[in-house]
Amino acid sequence: MGEDTRLAAVVALAQGMAAARTPRESWRAAALGAGRALTGSFAALSVWERDLGRLRVLVNVGDRAADEAEFPEAEAYPVHQFPEITEFLHERWAAGGEPNAWVETAQGLAAGRPGYCHQRVAALRRRGRGSCVVAPIVLHGRAWGELYVARSTGARVFDRADADFATVLAAVVAAGLAQTERLEEARRLAFTDALTGLANRRAVDVRLEEAVERHRAEGVVVSLVVCDLNGLKRVNDTRGHAVGDRLLERFGSVLSLCGAMLPGALAARLGGDEFCLLAVGPAADDVVKVADDLCRRAGELELGEGVACGVASTADPIGPVCSARRLFRLADAAQYRAKAVRAARPVVAGRQGPDDPVVRLADEPEPPHERTSAERRRFRGRP
Repeated sequence: MGEDTRLAAVVALAQGMAAARTPRESWRAAALGAGRALTGSFAALSVWERDLGRLRVLVNVGDRAADEAEFPEAEAYPVHQFPEITEFLHERWAAGGEPNAWVETAQGLAAGRPGYCHQRVAALRRRGRGSCVVAPIVLHGRAWGELYVARSTGARVFDRADADFATVLAAVVAAGLAQTERLEEARRLAFTDALTGLANRRAVDVRLEEAVERHRAEGVVVSLVVCDLNGLKRVNDTRGHAVGDRLLERFGSVLSLCGAMLPGALAARLGGDEFCLLAVGPAADDVVKVADDLCRRAGELELGEGVACGVASTADPIGPVCSARRLFRLADAAQYRAKAVRAARPVVAGRQGPDDPVVRLADEPEPPHERTSAERRRFRGRP
């Protein structure tokens, strides 16, 4: 492979990882790009999980064997089977060098260090591959994992030049992984409430829009529980904001616990004393049951005065839900109703007869200032 071709392969690998939107996409782009650059028939990316003492495979691409899933759930190997991960990397590295890639073949001959590794040779033979090149990946100055590219039996065996090129590719992969980590952290911060660790309003808006689109296209049930934590102002005024923050954190934990009873539910803090649960798929009655349990648990908290809870579900008689905005207004109106009547249990939109006051309140025209507000639509002060 000429220098220009290899440079183009490096650029393609970097661009593929830069275009990835999720860690999985980044892993796949790394393996695909390295496999193509080294003209391999198979490639994999693995991470070293120090706390568990294992090398876990993140992605397999190319000509996969029957036991190799693209994104395996449980393909992992004890690191004692791969001594180069724990010994070679650290011992040679500590002397000031950088870890280089090496080659293994189905005959047990190795090009470059650390030398013959029985487990890899056995795997090559078992899966009909003639040779592999293994490149350690270094991230933030530590061994992160490895890049593995193999060729089929009968294809040209990797040589020292391939190993050197794989070392370069591993460095490019490491840079791409670092970028992915930064993007994930930024995404986490952008969609996470700093105090409680729950999702924030932005995350709810995005997920709810997607959920309502699914409801319109597939008829999936979408339910929203909106909660207003009672007594927070009193706690802040009489015991200080630090105690108020503990109340918010404690209720956030209760909300997360209850949300776990609904598969895939999103627990979020909307801001201030307002929280919500978004469930996509579970039956409306199951959501109401969880909301009822949430009210009970909130009432048992040492601080605060319980919670006002409203529920709106596309499975209830609330009329067509064509937008996320309408479902939010219905849940918020139900929560307002619960607060107004000091209800100890959740108020559910659409379950109070043909002229349901919650549905009527939610469907009232919004004043112009509310239509343009970025805050939650409130019903406080209305007749």
